[in-house]
Amino acid sequence: MSDIQYNLQFEKLCNILQLGDILGMPKAIPGGFLHRMYAIETTQGKYAIKALNPKIMLRPVAMQHFMDSERIVNIASKNIPALPAKKFNGTFMQEIDNQFYLVFDWVDGKSLKPNEINIVHCEKIGAILADIHMTDFSELGIINDWSDNAQITDWNYYLQKGQENNTVWINLLLEIIDKLYDWNAQANKSAGFLASDMVISHRDSDPKNVMWNQTNPIIIDWEAAGYINPMQELTKTAIYWSENEMGNIDKERFLAFIGGYKKRYGTLQANWRKVLVSGFLGKFGWLEYSLKRSLWIECTDKEEQQMGTEQVIGTIKEIIRYADMISELEKWLNNEI
Repeated sequence: MSDIQYNLQFEKLCNILQLGDILGMPKAIPGGFLHRMYAIETTQGKYAIKALNPKIMLRPVAMQHFMDSERIVNIASKNIPALPAKKFNGTFMQEIDNQFYLVFDWVDGKSLKPNEINIVHCEKIGAILADIHMTDFSELGIINDWSDNAQITDWNYYLQKGQENNTVWINLLLEIIDKLYDWNAQANKSAGFLASDMVISHRDSDPKNVMWNQTNPIIIDWEAAGYINPMQELTKTAIYWSENEMGNIDKERFLAFIGGYKKRYGTLQANWRKVLVSGFLGKFGWLEYSLKRSLWIECTDKEEQQMGTEQVIGTIKEIIRYADMISELEKWLNNEI
């Protein structure tokens, strides 16, 4: 177990921020893969409190990235339904005894499961994504630090570590490791091609990060916000919203999402093959982070380590599915746009 642990002190946090006295027990909210979220009711109201992963907060750029992401959502919220963290004493970030928190007003609503999503949902979120992409964030002065010197991940290192620890995913990783290197190289090349056209956006607006109050959506969890190629985010997000429980893509929902975006944004032009191939990179980043958690390289406790192991298995399967569907998605996009 890591010597860096969560240090949750909700009562002290509520006292310092004058949120009122806590009623009942804080309730863990499932669904987050990076940090831990809790529902807390007090004598003054109900809040969602995100306890930030202490391992992640050790990264040199973590604090600045969180502050930038909150500045981004505050501007975005003027144009779209979005939820920024609450500000106390001039800052979004709260610290109690080396544990960092973000505090949000409670949103009455729910995220949708794959079998609950229809074409109307897809059209709405597609239009909202277009609005984000057309928002002017220039006043923030956030620098696009994307580099064309992208490295290929040392997948063999993680395979070796997995074999030393006899982890459950070693055969899965071994089966595709040669393809991972090939896809990684292709994705880096495609991302370099797309790097001249970048916007600031949410970058993770999948169904779990959209709360619905009846037919009204609100975009939450902006911590991944930053620069991205708009067409790459469009295709990635359209896939999220059109997947069924088995991970297969519903063509009607996929094209409804693209259509909702196009109605708001206007004409779309892209090399869709390069756009889709660049989509591997986000999956590879998540796979590497999950491998680190599973192997106790970057992990706080057993619960997080188990989550890392589950995510390794799920992400490898997702990458295989994605590779298989790229050609079909390219045809849909070329035929419909």
